[in-house]
Amino acid sequence: MDRDYEKWHSHKKVLDQKKSRVFFHEGEIWWCAIGSNIGIEEDGKNDLFERPVVVFRKFNKEVFLGIPITSIKKEGKFYFNYTVDSKDFSVILSQIRLYDAKRLLRKIRSLSKEEYVSLDHSFKGLLEQTIPPHGRDLGGRSRL
Repeated sequence: MDRDYEKWHSHKKVLDQKKSRVFFHEGEIWWCAIGSNIGIEEDGKNDLFERPVVVFRKFNKEVFLGIPITSIKKEGKFYFNYTVDSKDFSVILSQIRLYDAKRLLRKIRSLSKEEYVSLDHSFKGLLEQTIPPHGRDLGGRSRL
């Protein structure tokens, strides 16, 4: 896939110069300018390089952990699926990252409390499956 990094960098400069940030909460889904990225990292679409992102953890009014969403239903431990108006979506748990709130463009909706709790549970389950416990690598050897 050809990526237009020059166009993205021009747009990113505009975003960075924004003077204000929107008011947002955990569990909300926003169109977010995530950009044109590298390799298999999820890209934004159209002229605004945007993609739906769920606000997973809000640290303050300026920064949050967000997880991108795709309208292609995917299965497996790296995805959290939900349905809105008979349309399936997948939250791409493996693509979680830190975002500045300047990237948030338009609010789409909020997850219900039950959806958010399920998303949280799915993400924690993924971490438990992929992070070795207590300073040991996957082979049981000490990493220290």
